[in-house]
Amino acid sequence: MATRLELLHEWNDLPGVAERGRGWALVQGDCVEALERLPPHSVDVAFADPPYMLSNGGSTCQGGRRTSVNKGSWDASGGFAADHAFQARWLQAVRKVLKPSGTLWVSGTQHVIFSIGYAMQELGFHLLNTVTWYKPNASPNLACRFFTHSTEILLWASPMKARPLAHRFNYRAMKTANGGKQMRDLWEIADRPAPGGDQVVWSVPTPGPREKVHGRHPTQKPLALLERVLAASAAPGDLVLDPFSGSATTGVAALRAGCRFLGLERDPGYVDLAARRLRATTIDPE
Repeated sequence: MATRLELLHEWNDLPGVAERGRGWALVQGDCVEALERLPPHSVDVAFADPPYMLSNGGSTCQGGRRTSVNKGSWDASGGFAADHAFQARWLQAVRKVLKPSGTLWVSGTQHVIFSIGYAMQELGFHLLNTVTWYKPNASPNLACRFFTHSTEILLWASPMKARPLAHRFNYRAMKTANGGKQMRDLWEIADRPAPGGDQVVWSVPTPGPREKVHGRHPTQKPLALLERVLAASAAPGDLVLDPFSGSATTGVAALRAGCRFLGLERDPGYVDLAARRLRATTIDPE
């Protein structure tokens, strides 16, 4: 098992490292290929926001206007079998680099999350929780033939089932943040609850302009969501991995939490965006 110092050296030698800074590195290229070059059992926490396979000619509402949902070829579906095989490949690669005490978080909508959950169980992951993230500012449904899609699912899992349970869960910190009550798996991130108050639902709005000052990513997650994820499952100094780094919201949250970050991203434009955010975080936290 690689020590933290050895792993930092591995970053310097890892092919494809495009950007790096104090406590972080960004690898440009295919995530599975990059993961296969990492030392096994070296990652403490992984957060993945894989493609939802929705760029197939549909439309949505943005700023009160109808706009295309197409985000790029990376988000286009290749059919159920191909999509499921893709999910299984990267999940298997992540599982190999997770420590036995580590955990993986995966976000998704109904379009991919059931395939991902099934693949995780096929590969031997131990599902810990299914967290529902409520988005109070979700886009309206233009077809008026469905309920408004205002939630996403986060699957939280350890790489294997063990007795006793080996994964980190900062239970006391989560209970304190929830006004002294056990935190539930429905998240509505709002103001800090008052001790003895009602159970809090953690609702996280989608990212505002402040989080996009360095540029925009079409599937960017809110910083508050990642801060909650890492508050629950990481410790200062941990290595946090994001195999679909995008604009590096996971990295920003990791640095703010005192963790180290390794992001994998195919698109050079998003690597540049991520690097700008990470450098700004080390100077002036968002």
